[in-house]
Amino acid sequence: MSRPGPGRFRTGDFIRLVVVWVACALTLELTALVLSDLSAPSVWSWFAATAVAAVAGLFIRPVLVAVSARIGWVVVVLVGLLGQALIFYVSFRVVPGIDETFLSAFIAAWVVALVSLVMSFILTAGNDDAYAAKLARRHKPATLDDPDVDGVVFVQMDGVPYPVLRWAVQSGSVATIRRWVTSGDYVLHEWTPQLPCTTPASQQGILHGTVDRVPAFRWYDRELGRMLVANRPKDAAVIEERASDGRGLLADGGLSLSNLFTGDAPRSMMTMSRVSLSRATGQTRSTVAHYMTDPEGLTRGLLRAIGEVVKERFQARRQVRRDLLPRTHRGWDFAGLRAATNVLTRDLNTAVIAEEMARGTRSIYVDYVDYDEIAHHAGIFRPESLASLDGLDRVVATLEKLAVRAPRRYHIVVVSDHGQSQGQPFAAAYGIDLGTLCSQLMAEKVDAVQADTEGWGRAGAVAGDVAGSGLSGRVAAKAAARAAEEVEASVASDEAADISVIGSGNLGLLYVHGPDRLTLETIEERWPRLIPGLVEHPGVGFVAAMDASGHRIVVGIDGTHDLDTGVVTGTDPLAPFPGHAAEVLGRAMAMAEAPDLYLNSSLDPATLDIAAFEPLVGAHGGLGGWQDSAVLLVPRDLEHVVPKGQLIGADRLHQVLVAMLEAAGQRTDARFRSDPEPAAADR
Repeated sequence: MSRPGPGRFRTGDFIRLVVVWVACALTLELTALVLSDLSAPSVWSWFAATAVAAVAGLFIRPVLVAVSARIGWVVVVLVGLLGQALIFYVSFRVVPGIDETFLSAFIAAWVVALVSLVMSFILTAGNDDAYAAKLARRHKPATLDDPDVDGVVFVQMDGVPYPVLRWAVQSGSVATIRRWVTSGDYVLHEWTPQLPCTTPASQQGILHGTVDRVPAFRWYDRELGRMLVANRPKDAAVIEERASDGRGLLADGGLSLSNLFTGDAPRSMMTMSRVSLSRATGQTRSTVAHYMTDPEGLTRGLLRAIGEVVKERFQARRQVRRDLLPRTHRGWDFAGLRAATNVLTRDLNTAVIAEEMARGTRSIYVDYVDYDEIAHHAGIFRPESLASLDGLDRVVATLEKLAVRAPRRYHIVVVSDHGQSQGQPFAAAYGIDLGTLCSQLMAEKVDAVQADTEGWGRAGAVAGDVAGSGLSGRVAAKAAARAAEEVEASVASDEAADISVIGSGNLGLLYVHGPDRLTLETIEERWPRLIPGLVEHPGVGFVAAMDASGHRIVVGIDGTHDLDTGVVTGTDPLAPFPGHAAEVLGRAMAMAEAPDLYLNSSLDPATLDIAAFEPLVGAHGGLGGWQDSAVLLVPRDLEHVVPKGQLIGADRLHQVLVAMLEAAGQRTDARFRSDPEPAAADR
């Protein structure tokens, strides 16, 4: 028996509606007993008022959404706070005998919204079915010219390692994904990200088909003579411009949502490389306005955000109380960031996808950062990290329900851009950070760029994309700037010294500023203590540089490995690392943007612990552990395009995802043909 679609009204929905109506009317009666300036002749007046408010909301709320979305961010917030009060104020004025003030209407509106949310939660057993139904009912399915073409929603579960998700499936903690896999409807694959194992490199490869010119999350760019940071909008735009050929993954009518890059999508929202260009569209502001003007949705979001902060503070203190290691400091700033990314951004992403599926958008690529953000600070297998996987599982369950009502058939493909490894941060473990270590060995001043800024950049993209013009745009710009301060602080001093030491997870990069890359021999001649001192340090696994003959040389404490000839002298420094280490390290070193010296932290063979050069417990960027073990969850209908054997590199994964779009009936435009169009004279 088929289940009713999320937009279909059922008997249970009617019963819940009546129960909530009664509860809200009685809540107004109790509220009136507390507020001296709110009264009614009988309880039936409150029943009438709540009914009028529901009807009035159907007419007033769309107007508020349209106006606030057009004017901008500040008005969106004000409408969220005051819009429901206005609706209740109107309903109180309409029903005879009710005495009120706007302040009492404001208080009553929020009390009713809270009670409505609690009742809805109880009546739906706390699941997300009601939320999915609300999203589905908000948008009428469009009439399409090409309904026979299937759509594809690519859901990026940022930073989820393949072994962690496989364990979660086996344990039953991700109920939807487990059902997909055990039923045979989906196949779970592992793929291997290239070096660096970072979101910029992987997303560029996945969305644009190339991993070139991205040696880390941030790096000194010799061509520009300055630092590039992938989650700064202006830098993301530069990186994408270098990679784009106009035929990215989403070029055939797709949407990029909450990513670093667009994949050549004609439309993008909350995408870093297009934040400054997309502010005028108003689409993100419209989605935010819908969210803010829905009293139940806004109350749900606020309560969940507060709950997320409370959970984070409790969990952080619990780690300290139990003396759990590895761990790092988790302050109030991270608690706020976690609430923003794991509540607001997640809800916004899902609301946008609901709208886009109803419109019939051909392809959508969205990045959910929940697990990645928490695992960075808590660890890859800690309870709070695993709980975020359950939250992501509920997201794909919601998308599955929304797909039932969509005007075209949708395939949901789940991918992670990289995995994560775990360990005590380098500075905490050894009492010295990488920048200071290099400075001492070189007897030179260096700029150490080692702060964690990834999450703040994402928050800045959301704040920037909801900005309007005028006053609201300036206020939103300040909100985005607050997030950007964390990013800018990491590169603000890149002109102060001629040497930069940069941390990217457990991958370190050393640049001597200038247009040319230094050879291994030059480095050894100018700073004879540097390489021996690094490889002798217990926290460093190997260093790598280009020699004068153009060979890529990996240096360890007792030997070297020539990646071009395969010759190993002494003990192979790559022996503790996975078998594909030479291939992915060689590809990274071949880039012109590669540093003068790559460094990788040591790897504990017993625990697979690494040592991040940033203040992170869960990290990615280099080699060791599960950071280069990523997820690809494919519907059985598209399984035939996945090649057998090990899949290495996001650029190769791009080819697989493009093949999925082709199998769905997309990518038929002439610009995607491998052979050029014949000239007009030849036709």
